[in-house]
Amino acid sequence: MPELLQLTPFVLCSSLQKQIDFYCDRLGFTCGFRQDNYAFLSRGKVAIRLLECPPRDDGRALGDDQSFYIDVAGIDDLYETLKAGLADLPEGRVRPPFDQPYQQREFHVLDEDGTLVFFGEDIRPRP
Repeated sequence: MPELLQLTPFVLCSSLQKQIDFYCDRLGFTCGFRQDNYAFLSRGKVAIRLLECPPRDDGRALGDDQSFYIDVAGIDDLYETLKAGLADLPEGRVRPPFDQPYQQREFHVLDEDGTLVFFGEDIRPRP
């Protein structure tokens, strides 16, 4: 029977190099492939595909309608390892870890084009 293996979102960007630098330098991804207006980045089992695109006709940022969720184990430790690289981002681009009513602990980061990246960990009580 066929099996789904992984979801790898396309993230639209205005500058491929700026986004590669952001995801690699600030979020710990590695660029495994780059060609023309496309790059494939990964960190562990998580991967994203960056696609450089022309600006929108309406002037909105390319990431305004984009977001994706990365499930993690050890969210507070992950945040601590990324914290120094996120510290100099403008106010409002990072939301530190907090608990959601749907039993996830999350932190949020806006990338260079406004795509919202959620990091979350299941915090439901274990039997």
